[in-house]
Amino acid sequence: MTSINAIIALLVAYLFGSIPTAVWLGQSFYGVDVREYGSGNAGATNTFRVLGGKAGVAVMIIDILKGWTATNLAYFIGVSVTGPTSSVLFINYQLALGVIAVMGHLFPLFAGFRGGKGVATLFGMVLAVHLQAALLCVGMFISVLMLTRYVSLGSILAGFTFPFSIVFVFHTPYKSLLLYGMCICVLILVTHQKNIERLLKGKESKINLFKKSNT
Repeated sequence: MTSINAIIALLVAYLFGSIPTAVWLGQSFYGVDVREYGSGNAGATNTFRVLGGKAGVAVMIIDILKGWTATNLAYFIGVSVTGPTSSVLFINYQLALGVIAVMGHLFPLFAGFRGGKGVATLFGMVLAVHLQAALLCVGMFISVLMLTRYVSLGSILAGFTFPFSIVFVFHTPYKSLLLYGMCICVLILVTHQKNIERLLKGKESKINLFKKSNT
């Protein structure tokens, strides 16, 4: 039964991740497909850039919930969370479900497999797996965003905060969580390559919080 539940949970996690929040919100309320503007990504960062802060916050919250909900489908599988062996297995299931949700966000079934960069969905996953580390990531993101108005920079530094915090602050004993943290860094570097290039050249767009753009 557990294996059947695991397969169902993985499928549902992908479908959760595939919800194209930025695309649907932009088309429904603004008549805009955000993938045709800015960076061309269907995520919270580009929504901030194209539609402004209110739309960006809405997309970010929903995308976070996508990752959080998908990761917590591990409870549906029926694995015990008590005991060293069971705890490791449960966390591994959470990580697998969260990764599948992120893949759904990157390659959404409901939007022609053209998605976003997955940072908000990744954060939802972190929120479900390690609340304290997630709160540190939030603090980093908000601080950088308020100081620089660069959503991309805030996302990048928040992503790197997770592996550093679980190693040096919380000293996690779970090797799979450490591996996941390192994979986050790699994914962020790959998906934000163009943002990093623009940041280094001083050409990255800043956002006006809670103010609709002229695009």
